Amino acid sequence: MKAHVAVLPGDGIGPEVTAQAVRCLEAVARLFAHDIALTPLPFGGAAIDSHADPLPAATLAACLEADAVLLGAIGGPKWSAPDAPLRPEDGLLRLRKELATFANLRPVQVHPALADASPLKAEVVTGVDLIFVRELTGGIYFGEKQRDAHGARDVCTYTVAEIERIVRVAAALAQSRRGHLTSIDKANVLETSRLWREVTTRVVQREFPTLQLEHMLVDAAAMHLVRRPRDFDVLVTENMFGDILTDEASMLAGSLGLLPSASLGAGRRGIYEPIHGSAPDIAGRGLANPCGALLSVALLLRHSLGWSAEAAAVERAVAEALAAGARTADLVAPGGRALSTAQAGDAVISRLRRAP
Repeated sequence: MKAHVAVLPGDGIGPEVTAQAVRCLEAVARLFAHDIALTPLPFGGAAIDSHADPLPAATLAACLEADAVLLGAIGGPKWSAPDAPLRPEDGLLRLRKELATFANLRPVQVHPALADASPLKAEVVTGVDLIFVRELTGGIYFGEKQRDAHGARDVCTYTVAEIERIVRVAAALAQSRRGHLTSIDKANVLETSRLWREVTTRVVQREFPTLQLEHMLVDAAAMHLVRRPRDFDVLVTENMFGDILTDEASMLAGSLGLLPSASLGAGRRGIYEPIHGSAPDIAGRGLANPCGALLSVALLLRHSLGWSAEAAAVERAVAEALAAGARTADLVAPGGRALSTAQAGDAVISRLRRAP
């Protein structure tokens, strides 16, 4: 079968982890006899430098024609000055909007061999298997912004339709898992959150009546994520809350470098990226953990290409490599032996195989 993937390596460690993800896709193509066209494209800070635009027109056009987009990471101090006319993040927000991706899936699973890597006690994190569904196109990130000499404001806005569609994605996912949906808001203070709670309740009661729905304030959710994370199944929340809570949840697994994400819309095309940032302090040193990028490949294979067996093969290879002790510096105690980014990629790709 044929597929076309637009590859956006981005900035910092982005090109390093993306290189391993590309190798993984190439290995999957050979193993399963697929034809996967991989097109590298400028994006983020690198594109600002080369094209004076974080999302050049040619990059956007290629992404709109592709079956899926694989992204590394963007940003860095070079482009983050307060008076910077262009920011890499602007390109990412535009890309999500142009591809109409509104649902960001961020699964968090704790591998048994890595329970000791979490800053939490092993008995707290062992067995954690949850997934965040974060709304991507509304909220304070996209609201009206204003700043002058006297102050600044960022407006948070949500429509009923935006809430309905993200809740349906999360509820359908919960229905296919353990049947428990936690909706996170700040309804004791914010009008947008009161609307969020009302709409979520209505959608679930009318369309998913067998689900167990729980409403939770965002501050309580932040506490319970580290107190009783095994109690969560699917969590749905607005843009900013989801951005913050998923970084917190990454510590359950032991490292930001382990976690993948998928940004999806109404169709099959999606944007796939590890949740970590560009980490400019370690860029070019071969220290970055590629597992989040490799697991993002698995999400890409499953959600955009419909290749479930191939996705499972990648996930199994990552799990086997971790179980065998393949750890990068972020997962190794001081004085321990750490693999380089490429070596960790080798450890996973060498274990790729078809299911027996």
